[in-house]
Formats: sequence, C-alpha cells, structure tokens
Amino acid sequence: MKLNGTVIKFGDNVNTDVILPGKYLVLTDPLELAKHAMEGLDVDFPEKAKKGLILVGGKNFGCGSSREQAPLALKYAGVKCVLAESFARIFFRNAINIGLPVIEYKGILAAISNGDEIAIDFETGTIQNVSKDKSFQAAMLPRFIIEILADGGLIENLRRRLNKK
Repeated sequence: MKLNGTVIKFGDNVNTDVILPGKYLVLTDPLELAKHAMEGLDVDFPEKAKKGLILVGGKNFGCGSSREQAPLALKYAGVKCVLAESFARIFFRNAINIGLPVIEYKGILAAISNGDEIAIDFETGTIQNVSKDKSFQAAMLPRFIIEILADGGLIENLRRRLNKK
C-alpha cells in the first residue's frame, strides 16, 4: 500500500476537540463532519484538504476524548494519511478502524515542511520527502493493519474475510 500527497503540519498535543469540536458530535453524516475538520486550529482546513493531503503532527496527536468522529472527519475531509511523532492510542486505533492510515516517525516535524510532497510505502515503512529528496525509515505497520487499511476499515475487512469462507 502506497500513497503520496502534500503536507500540512500541526504541532504537539492536537486533541480530538480541535480535530472535531464537540458541538458537531450530533452530526452523523461523515461529509458534514468533514466540513468542520480541524476547525479548532484552522477554519480553512476543509477547503485545503479537499484535494487530498497528508497531515503531519507532533507528539500525542489525537489526545483527548475517544470520539471516533475525529478521524472520520479527517478522512472525509480529504486527509489521505496522518503522520505524527506519536499518537494517542485510542485515536490510532480509531483511525485504523475507519480506514485512515496513520504512521509514527520520531522527528517528522523537523524533517518535513508545509507544502512538501511526500510518498509513503506502508509495506516497507519508507517515507520519502520528494520535495527535499530525503527518505526516512518509520516502523512498518503489521500486515493485518495494512490489510484493514487496504480494505477501507475494519468493517470492510471483516466483510471481505467472512465472504472468503
């Protein structure tokens, strides 16, 4: 599984309340949630994300409440992947469950700038900063997580696996 995109960066401790403010938790349509993605930090983010981008964060990305709507809003806004120094575990798992790729790499904030074009190979854990002609080696995701992501999320993965039997 490979993808590429343009980077937009945020800092450390980006919590689920700024990823998707709590007042929007009454919405059930993922496309409506997407209109408010990252509203707590950048009101123009949904417009920027429409073309598809890779969101880069610092330490503890997705901390705060366990709301699944936060990664869902990012995915439907156009975020192809979230790279971060580290993730809150519940955000990481929620992102995988809904089919939003996430990958950790210590030092990512210093290595990548806003607007850089990057390519990610999930099979090898390679992150290539195409704009700066530099590569980084992140930890590879386990095969079962890559399969979940390739299927578009946990529910789709379970459907595929159950239909094989």
